[in-house]
Amino acid sequence: MILPLALIGIVAARVTAENARPVSGSPPSLGLDTTGHFFVSAAVVLAAAQLGGVLARRLGQPPVIGEICAGLAMGPSLLGRASPAAADWLFPEPVLPMLNGLSQLGLVLFMFGVGRELAGVRLKGAAKQALLVSQASVLVPFAAGTVAALPLLDTLNGDDGHPLAFVLFLGCALSITAFPVLARILQDLRLTYTQPGQLSLFAAAVGDGGSWLVLAAILTLAHGSDPAQLLINTLLAVAVVAFFLGPLRQTLTRWPERESGEHVKHGEGFSTTAAVLLAVGVTAASALTAAVGVHQLIGALLVGLAWPTGNRGAVAVADRMAGAVTPLLLPFFFFSFGLTTDLGILRWDGPLLLALAALLFTAVAAKIIGPSLCAVLTGMRWRPALALGVLLNSRGLTELVVLQIGYQAKIIDQSLLGILTIVALVTTVMTSPLLRGLGFSSAQPSPARSERGDSAPVPRAALPARSNSGD
Repeated sequence: MILPLALIGIVAARVTAENARPVSGSPPSLGLDTTGHFFVSAAVVLAAAQLGGVLARRLGQPPVIGEICAGLAMGPSLLGRASPAAADWLFPEPVLPMLNGLSQLGLVLFMFGVGRELAGVRLKGAAKQALLVSQASVLVPFAAGTVAALPLLDTLNGDDGHPLAFVLFLGCALSITAFPVLARILQDLRLTYTQPGQLSLFAAAVGDGGSWLVLAAILTLAHGSDPAQLLINTLLAVAVVAFFLGPLRQTLTRWPERESGEHVKHGEGFSTTAAVLLAVGVTAASALTAAVGVHQLIGALLVGLAWPTGNRGAVAVADRMAGAVTPLLLPFFFFSFGLTTDLGILRWDGPLLLALAALLFTAVAAKIIGPSLCAVLTGMRWRPALALGVLLNSRGLTELVVLQIGYQAKIIDQSLLGILTIVALVTTVMTSPLLRGLGFSSAQPSPARSERGDSAPVPRAALPARSNSGD
């Protein structure tokens, strides 16, 4: 990491010195063509994301927080404002489409993984409590978000200016829980197999699955001004969802178990080919949903939901693809998000500060109080119930994906994008400290282990039966 950081410093000093002279045209190339710039840019993005993740972990936060901050720092919020010439040299205009292509591919594969994890959560015991908590974790912040959106309609609406889509989108954005980040926090604090941990995983799985479908409907509403076209797009979307979760899911359940046992040792050719074909299928599904008027990420999510979770062969193929590719590509999404989010343009006057405070309070209060109160009313004691609400308040990467979709669809403007980015970061950063304040620390032993061990990124264990013992 020292070499790329030293390169950034040298380039910044060199380009700043060059920029001090009256030079016309583009920044100096220092002998690099577009391909050379691409590799420099990729190295800087990967190194910055890795460094941000390490620093975040040192501070007791999920690595994704540091990676997000690194992406924001490489954009106009910091680097572009401190040294525009250095930013232009490190990330010249011809290279940006290449980096954006990597970010979109990484995002599609990430959403496939989210779909897999959502499909892998199972519910056994405490069914009524789990379902009520999951509904409260979505409906309460969704309703609060729609109410909070009303006074913001005239000032922070997007270019399309569709009021209903704006109100519903803000409610959807505030109701999101970052399922992958939540699972990582639970693992780090050894809370995965506690009652709050298991209930939060199930509630996040059900809630996020529903929220993505609602988001698809909102995008259809925002783009389908003609009622007939809106009806056609809706029917096509329903048909696509039914196909993925019906016939395709049933077909994939017949996946051969050839990836287990000796075949994993000696069948590398089959495993690699199957992983490549899976990547082709995920990207093709994304193109299909985009063609019928639904966002491309919904297609990748549907493939993940349809992917078999109990078949060792199918799991091995998906793990092989996601484990090797996604960690390398996601940093490019953080960088692309940082390019579109300029926190420096936010004018912190009275109305904007009031909007930030109102949305932050609404997001935290609704997401914590709703599920916590529901859990208490169904038999859980206050301390674990509050821990459950705090866990569900983590938004993280999933929230940023939703925000970028809304911004690209022109449902929200750049100011609201910046405000909601701050809300997503704050609500995620506060999760671990609040849990420790409630007495749920990493020293707390896990009551159970799964077959995948404590290192498993997301458990597939069943929910425990409801207990009134509380702590």
